[in-house]
Amino acid sequence: MAMNTGGEALVAALEEAGVRHVFGLLGSSTMEVYDALFEHPTIRYIGVRDERSGTHMADGYGRISGQPGVILAGQAGPGSSNLVTGLIQASLAFSPVVAITGLVSSSHIGRDTLQEFDQHGLFSPITKRTWNVPKVDRIPEFVREAFRYASLGRKGPVVLNIPRDLFAQSVETPQKMWDPRPNIHLGTPAPAQIDQIVQLIRKANAPLIISGGGIKAARASADLVALSEKTGIPVAASAGNTDVVPNDHPLFAGQAGPRGNAVASGLAHDADLILAIGTRLGFNTTFFEENFSPSAKIVHIDIDPLAVGRYYPIELGVVADAGLATAALLKALEGFDASQAPWRARNERFLKDRKALLDKRAELGASKNTPLNPAQVFAELRSVMPRDAIITLDAGTLCMQATDQLSYFEPPSLITPLDFGLVGMSFAAGIGAKLAAPDRPVVSLMGDGGFGIGMTEFTTAIQHDIPTVTVVMDNGCWGAEKAYQRDFYGKRYIGADITSPPYDEFARSCGGFGVRTTEPGETADAVREALKSGLPSIVHVKVDPDSIVSFRSDSFKHRAAKS
Repeated sequence: MAMNTGGEALVAALEEAGVRHVFGLLGSSTMEVYDALFEHPTIRYIGVRDERSGTHMADGYGRISGQPGVILAGQAGPGSSNLVTGLIQASLAFSPVVAITGLVSSSHIGRDTLQEFDQHGLFSPITKRTWNVPKVDRIPEFVREAFRYASLGRKGPVVLNIPRDLFAQSVETPQKMWDPRPNIHLGTPAPAQIDQIVQLIRKANAPLIISGGGIKAARASADLVALSEKTGIPVAASAGNTDVVPNDHPLFAGQAGPRGNAVASGLAHDADLILAIGTRLGFNTTFFEENFSPSAKIVHIDIDPLAVGRYYPIELGVVADAGLATAALLKALEGFDASQAPWRARNERFLKDRKALLDKRAELGASKNTPLNPAQVFAELRSVMPRDAIITLDAGTLCMQATDQLSYFEPPSLITPLDFGLVGMSFAAGIGAKLAAPDRPVVSLMGDGGFGIGMTEFTTAIQHDIPTVTVVMDNGCWGAEKAYQRDFYGKRYIGADITSPPYDEFARSCGGFGVRTTEPGETADAVREALKSGLPSIVHVKVDPDSIVSFRSDSFKHRAAKS
C-alpha cells in the first residue's frame, strides 16, 4: 500500500480506467489533481479555454472512441456550471462523458461560501447519474462507478462532484485497484423473438430497415450491411446517423425524416414492415406523416426498454443490444434468397429514385453561379473528402442541409448535435474526435455564427497540435431564424444579421492554415491544401445569404396567413 493524496488517487483511477486524454480548465479547486497530472506518462492533458467547449471535446472523443471522454472542471461554482450546455448535449446524444468537478471544502458546504451552489441539484436532471463523493478513500470507487454508468447500456454523461479538501487528504491506494472496464455482454433477442422477426420478413412486401446510434455504438455496421444484402431490404438512417453504413452501398437510402431526403422518407412512408434497429424512432426521424408509414408493422429493437414502443404501436418490441440482435437475425436468415423476395420491384424503383436524387445533387453542385450556394459547397466537399474522414456538423440551416448531402464511409464518421439542435459544438467536438482517431482526417462544418461561439478553442488546437479542418460557411446571418422571419414575419428582420471577422486571417494569426473562398472550385482546392498542411485549419467560404431554409415550417402555421 502506498500513501497518496486524493488528487493522486483520482489520477491513478483514471489511468486504471484506460484514460489517455483529459480535457480541462485549470482552477484552484482541483490543484492536487493537476499536480498529479504533471508529466504523467500515459495521460495527456488538453487545456481548453471554456468548460463548455471542453465537454464537447469529451463528447466527440467518446462518440468516436466508444470510451468515455473525460472533462475536468477545475473550479467549483462557475467552472462547474459552465459544463451544463455540453452535458445536456452529450445526454441527448447518448454520448459517454465523465465530468469531474471541484466542490467547496467539506467544512464550508451549506455556509454560503464563495462559489457555492447546489451542483448536485444542477447536474442530476441532465446526466445519467451525478454523485457527490463523501470521503477521500472512496474516490477510486466512485471513478469506477462513473465509468460503468457512462459506458453500459444506453451510454451517457455522468458527473463526480468532489470537495476540494478531499484532493489534499492522504489515502492508502492499492497498486492495482480493479478493472473498471468489465467484459459485460449486453442482451441478445430470445430465439422465439428472432423466429417471429424472420416470419414477419418472409410475409412482408415492402420492408425497410431504419437504424441509428445503437448500431454505431455497437460497432455493428458491417453486420447491418450483411443483413441488408442477405435480405435485399434497404437501409435508411435515423436523423443525424447518416454514417450508420457506408453511403455508397447500393441499398442505402440516406437519412429519413424531415431533415433527410424524399427517397428514404418515401420508403419509410410506404413500408409495410419497419425493422427499427438501434433507434428510438424519435421526433426528428418520424415527426411528419409524409415521412413515416401510418400502418406498417414495426419491430422495434433497442437497448433501452423505455424507448421500445414509446411513440408508435409495435408488432414486436425487443430490448437488446442492436449489434447482437443484428448478428442473430443474420444467422437466422442464412438460407434466405433475396432474389426471390416480393420487394424486388419496389427495390428497382428505389434504386432509380436514389440515382435520380444523387444525379440532381451533382447537377446542382456543378453550378458555376456566384455567390456560392450550399449545394455547390457540399459537392466540392464530397469530391475531396477522404473515405476515412470524420465529419462534425453544427445545427442551423446550412449544416442541417449537409447531414444527408455529404458522404460517410467508415462508421462512426459523423458527429452532429442530434436532438439538442445545438449551434457552436462542431469545432470542439472535432478536436475530441481527432484525439480519439489521430490517423483519420477530421473536417468540421459550421456556420459563421456557430464558429464565432467557440472560436477561442482554435488556440487550443494550435497549442496542442490538433490538426482539424474547419469549413466555415459564411452567410452573414443566423440562417434558420432569418428564414422564419422571411417566410412568416414579413421580412421584419431583427437580430438575424451578424458580422464576422475574416476567419482565414484569424487562423493564420494564430499560427494555423487559413484560406478564403468565393468562387466555384476554390473550396475543394482549399480543403485539399488544408488537409495536407498538417495544421489546424480554417476554410472561410462565402455563401449566398438567401440560401436558407425554414426547416420547421409546421411550427409557424399560425403565421402563414400573415406572411
